[in-house]
Amino acid sequence: MYLNCHTYYSLRYGTIKPEQLLAITSKNGIQTLALTDINNTSACLDFVRLSENYDIKPVLGVDFRNGAQQQFILLAKNNNGFQNINQYLSTFLHDSHLKIPEKAPQLEDTFVIYPYKNQPDDALKDNEFLGIKPQDLNKLKFSKWNHFRSKLVVLQTVSFENKKGFNTHRLLRAIDNNTLLSKLPKTEQGKETDVMLPYNELCETYQEFPELLENTKSILNDCQIAFDFSQEIPNNQKSYTNSETEDYDLLKKLTYKGLSYRYENPDEVIYNRIEKELAIIKEKGFVSYFLINWRIIEYARSKNYFYVGRGSGANSIVAYLLRITDVDPIELDLYFERFINLYRKNPPDFDIDFSWTDRDDITEFIFKTFKNTALLTVYNTFKFKASVRELGKVFGLPKAEMDMLTRGKYQINQLDNLSQLVIKYSKYIQGFPNYLGIHSSGIIISEKPIHYYTATFLPPKNFPTTQFDMVVAEDIGLYKFDILSQRGLGKIKDAVEIVKYNHPEKEPIDIHDIKRFKQDENIKHILRNAQAIGCFYVESPAMRMLLKKLQVDNYLGLVAASSIIRPGVAKSGMMREYILRYRFPERRKDAHPVLLSIMPETYGVMVYQEDVIKVAHYFGGLSLAEADKLRRGMSGKFRSREEFLQVKQLFFDNCKQKGEPEALTEDVWRQIESFAGYAFAKGHSASYAVESYQSLFLKTYYPLEYMVATINNFGGFYRTELYVHEARMHGATIEAPCINTSFNEAYIKGTTIYLGFMFLNALEAKTVKKLLIERQNHGIFKSLDNFIDRVPISIEQLSILIKANAFRFTAVNKRELLWEAHLKINKVSFEEHIITLFKTERINYKTPKLPSTFLENAFDDIELLDFPLCNPFELLQNPSKHPLKATQLPDYVGKIVSIEGYLITTKNTVTKNQQMMHFGTFIDREGYFIDTVHFPPVASKFPFRGRGVYAITGKVLEEFDCINIEVVSMYKLAVIEDPRYADTPKTIAV
Repeated sequence: MYLNCHTYYSLRYGTIKPEQLLAITSKNGIQTLALTDINNTSACLDFVRLSENYDIKPVLGVDFRNGAQQQFILLAKNNNGFQNINQYLSTFLHDSHLKIPEKAPQLEDTFVIYPYKNQPDDALKDNEFLGIKPQDLNKLKFSKWNHFRSKLVVLQTVSFENKKGFNTHRLLRAIDNNTLLSKLPKTEQGKETDVMLPYNELCETYQEFPELLENTKSILNDCQIAFDFSQEIPNNQKSYTNSETEDYDLLKKLTYKGLSYRYENPDEVIYNRIEKELAIIKEKGFVSYFLINWRIIEYARSKNYFYVGRGSGANSIVAYLLRITDVDPIELDLYFERFINLYRKNPPDFDIDFSWTDRDDITEFIFKTFKNTALLTVYNTFKFKASVRELGKVFGLPKAEMDMLTRGKYQINQLDNLSQLVIKYSKYIQGFPNYLGIHSSGIIISEKPIHYYTATFLPPKNFPTTQFDMVVAEDIGLYKFDILSQRGLGKIKDAVEIVKYNHPEKEPIDIHDIKRFKQDENIKHILRNAQAIGCFYVESPAMRMLLKKLQVDNYLGLVAASSIIRPGVAKSGMMREYILRYRFPERRKDAHPVLLSIMPETYGVMVYQEDVIKVAHYFGGLSLAEADKLRRGMSGKFRSREEFLQVKQLFFDNCKQKGEPEALTEDVWRQIESFAGYAFAKGHSASYAVESYQSLFLKTYYPLEYMVATINNFGGFYRTELYVHEARMHGATIEAPCINTSFNEAYIKGTTIYLGFMFLNALEAKTVKKLLIERQNHGIFKSLDNFIDRVPISIEQLSILIKANAFRFTAVNKRELLWEAHLKINKVSFEEHIITLFKTERINYKTPKLPSTFLENAFDDIELLDFPLCNPFELLQNPSKHPLKATQLPDYVGKIVSIEGYLITTKNTVTKNQQMMHFGTFIDREGYFIDTVHFPPVASKFPFRGRGVYAITGKVLEEFDCINIEVVSMYKLAVIEDPRYADTPKTIAV
């Protein structure tokens, strides 16, 4: 009896979760319900899936509105009608300038309901009806429509559950309208009566108009919607060629064609694995999926794009032979069943990484090549702190009070009423969808039109995007293609090109010669000693220390390290246990015999997702189908579902039956649970390790070129400053940008690196473009006057270049150049110089002699580049009191020392007692790393105070050859006063 129901996917309007709406419906004795979110179909498929649990017949539609103004409701008679509604809605979601009309279009297999206040002037069509709200009933008695009751239906809107829901609705509307709650217009909000009434009460309300009840019931009876959630047959594009038979023949042909590229002498093991995989791929209906991925990477290779195929797809030899991945599953004994098995119901997916500069072109190729394609959405939800600020504005709280609330520095009972309401409702709306975004990588290619399942919107990337997320896509059997971008591949690709121009005498680099890289002794050395700054996935402080502890110098060790570093293994305490068993073989005897037999390579420690499956199957007695439910739980997406909890109980029951000690079972399960949301498939780690080796090779043999590529791709784990420092540590001379030598990006010439114009704060791209075009067309600049004559530029933009010392070739002090510039150039930025027959003579003003000091230059660097080009220790106000060096720390293990370090990065974490602690990374005066740990009492007493040099006092600790300092006190050292603004600047000769 309800034709107009909203969930909280009626964004910033509705307040009911989809499943909560079904529960309310069931409680009120309603057996059929129409879900009609406002301009949105995000909840539709999940609503249909869940309705079975509540014995409720679902009906789908959309409430079409301009803002809060309801125009009409469209209901789908069947799946075709739903597709038509989605297609119609998408026209407005693709073009924000279009307004929804008052009159609905004639769409096949749909019903139209107009609100009484929007009653049309002309006659209603067969599928059109007028919705009568309870408050309209008195007016209806005196209306012409009282004589046309066959066209009238019940329109009791449901937007919230109760008074609290209505209050929440008003707050959401105020947020949406960016207004104070007290100024929210009535026209921008629903009615407090927009709640669900029990069936009997609703009938009683309309008892004088029984025809309305019958008409409503008739419409709902005529609507039938059905989707298959069994996932038995994928709903992706069925065939890549003209038929599924041709698909399989092509896949088989391509697979065997790839043998000669991958293996010199393929043996029976390889052939058996190929046949096994092809049979399963065919049976599960994933042939076209493999071929579409193959077509994507074929295009990438034709464009010379670097890519990495990773994820559980790397467990497949077919993927390896198709060159979707570069990981040999035979070499690593990868478990194909982790990727696809006959018991796995939900579809698999490949993750393919491209350089961040290439991904958009790959995405465009996919949309042009495959018919029914869309990006997946992601629900951006209200976060607590952001909600506090939004609601604080709605209630008119001052900024200082909102700051205090977001920091959590309050006692709830000491807050005034408004602040308490802000906290209360911020917690309530936490997790509500706020707006639809784009999934970081997910693309679906469907057999049916995308609008069969959902409406689409058009975000800034201009690719149609679904209104449901990846979880719903998997539920309906639409498995996604993950097309990701990362800067690591951009660094590798650019480094290869930079080596070409800086070392033209060298042979071209075969960056895909991974087998040679694995055997290279120099690469082993920098890996073992963790000298991998800038290298993909192995440069972070945590990874740097783990590599030292493990003394990794081989591929398998690096693959394990890539997974061990994940929070799941670390959280379970098994990272430390793995290190102990790795370094001390006698420790491996402590492992449970069954676990050791399942995971001999990792000494009985669960490291990969495959390990979890194997332990669940062999130790916990779960079937492969049950173990796959566990695997899905590991992803973090399905943990709340009942099936995961059922598997948990089964695991314990089976272990008890087998006679395993309860303590051991609990410990093993604790390790399994710690993997949730964090674990890597082994193939995923192996794929990462391949990219790590490529970057390690470049860092080993071409460190300067690789650092330039790293800088130009905006670094990695660290700020640009550290990569500039790392280049200097490898012998580079670092130069500030120069108008005659630099480009937009950093440029290397021999061992000299010129920073690019793009690193100068506030320098506009159009200025750089004009400069570079003029220099390319007419040669280098001779003087400041020559530059001003040739490049149209404002005084503000020119000042940036002068302060950056980009005119140092003139040998004129930059302070004098600034005077000249202000005297010779108009403040207006000219688009083009006007060419005249006679050149105007420029007046040469005599400027005063103004020396530029070393310290002034350093502060200009900090202002324009965000870091000084000099050693930051040279900017301290007072001379160093602690001459201790990082390289000397091993001599002081167990002792209290004081040392000075320039802060590079920090990592914040929370202890079991929910107290904040930190890990710090510094460099000493000579540029070597200092690692620190700050336990809660010290962390609160001696906090980090931003970038700068700190005096650190603490105890030197050593664990597995790793040195760090347990800090007992820490103070930030004062830097000199900025001499550009000081009354009596200190002068240091340049």
